[in-house]
Amino acid sequence: MTWEGTAQIAGTTVRLHGGGRFEPVDGRYHWAGRVEPEPRLVRLLRSGRRDVEVRIGERVARARLAEVDPWGGVRITGVGTPPWPPDDE
Repeated sequence: MTWEGTAQIAGTTVRLHGGGRFEPVDGRYHWAGRVEPEPRLVRLLRSGRRDVEVRIGERVARARLAEVDPWGGVRITGVGTPPWPPDDE
């Protein structure tokens, strides 16, 4: 499953591209995404902040800021229910 759209991370509106998969080894859903370049998130990550909440509409999920890619985007990761709606909504 993949998703693309607007999200709120740490009070900042961003464009998020995400996807995930069920991992049979640990029995949990693992998701990840790339936030299009946003200087405020890069500053948060470089200041040492990793744990954030991702909000899409009424859906909220905990995530971790992982790294800044060469184009200035920020990779995020999460485990459990992703913040984007299921395909059938």
